Amino acid sequence: MTDVKTRILLVDDDKFLLDMYSMKFVQHGFEVQACLSVKHALDSLRKGFAPDVVLFDLIMPEMDGFQFLESMRAERLADKALKIALTNQSTDAEQHKVLELGGDRVLVKATLIPSEVVNTVETAIKARTSA
Repeated sequence: MTDVKTRILLVDDDKFLLDMYSMKFVQHGFEVQACLSVKHALDSLRKGFAPDVVLFDLIMPEMDGFQFLESMRAERLADKALKIALTNQSTDAEQHKVLELGGDRVLVKATLIPSEVVNTVETAIKARTSA
């Protein structure tokens, strides 16, 4: 086993949730870059942060998660990262749009406690690396 930590980019405009998820992922051995806005997240990616996972909210001021996915794809940022929407928007149309824009999956905040989110992300990483 190596000492290389899995890198995750967390993007949510809710500081309480961002801090809580950051803490949970750090406790599980992740290196966390937490961003309160899409603009901050894009700046971080443009400056070279190369996450293994991008976990982002869909509903945020200024730019939403859909625009974030579009920007990442257009600029070829975090190309190899798992892109997971963590949101309370759970309509089929919104989930389909996430996948259409290059997202890998959608997790609904209201149905998962933070440790379940971490476990789901870890499972997705393992599934991808063994594929």
